[in-house]
This record gives sequence, C-alpha cells and structure tokens, in this order.
Amino acid sequence: METVLHGLSSEVCLVYLDGIIIVGRTFEEHLNNFRKVFQRLQKANLKLNPKKCRFFQKEVAYLGHVILAEGVKTDPEKIKAVVDWPRPYKRHDLRSFLGLCNYYGRSVKNFSTIATPLHKLTEAKSNFN
Repeated sequence: METVLHGLSSEVCLVYLDGIIIVGRTFEEHLNNFRKVFQRLQKANLKLNPKKCRFFQKEVAYLGHVILAEGVKTDPEKIKAVVDWPRPYKRHDLRSFLGLCNYYGRSVKNFSTIATPLHKLTEAKSNFN
C-alpha cells in the first residue's frame, strides 16, 4: 500500500500496513484527495473491501491518536491507560510503562525532563527492584 501511495503527502492520506485514511480540511479538499488515492489504487488494480470502509468521518481513531479536521490529538482512551497504569514494582514493569509514555512523549511539554528520573530507575545500578 505504501508503494502504491508513495509521494502523496500526509495532507492527502495516512497509510499504515493495509489501512488508509484520506484526509482533508474541507469537503472539497477531501473529495479531491479521494480521487487522488482512488486513481492510484485503480492504476495498481487494488480493490477495497466495502465492509471495512468508512467514508466522510469527522474523526477517526488511528494508532492511538484521534485525527480531526483541526489536527491530531492523543486518543483519550490511551491517556486513561497511562493514568490508570498500576504502579510498577519491577524494572521490567517500569520499562513497559515508559514505552507507552514515550509513544506519546511528543504530546507532553518537557516530557524528557519529566521522564528522566524514571529512566534512571531502569538502570542496573539503581536501587529499584
């Protein structure tokens, strides 16, 4: 899919594996972007499964984010997962938690400063069990 849609910017579509999200700030831009994507798919002789398609959505949950006409925000369910994460008691558990947090680090101002003390706890020389 990435090969077929290569060259189309993220202002036209987002591709991950076999998923495509066609975006647009206005209805007209959205339709134009549909045409661009569908022409590429048709040229590559690829077909879509209508049962898996959703058209003209105002927002789409995608890879832990919510994509809207106004931009991309973190999925509230993922924020809840971070907030509700059980307290880690082992390095492995802390690393798992930090992995989730790192994925959303760009959304948090000064994330690296905030997370540095936790990263230090994952080092072998720390006192963390």
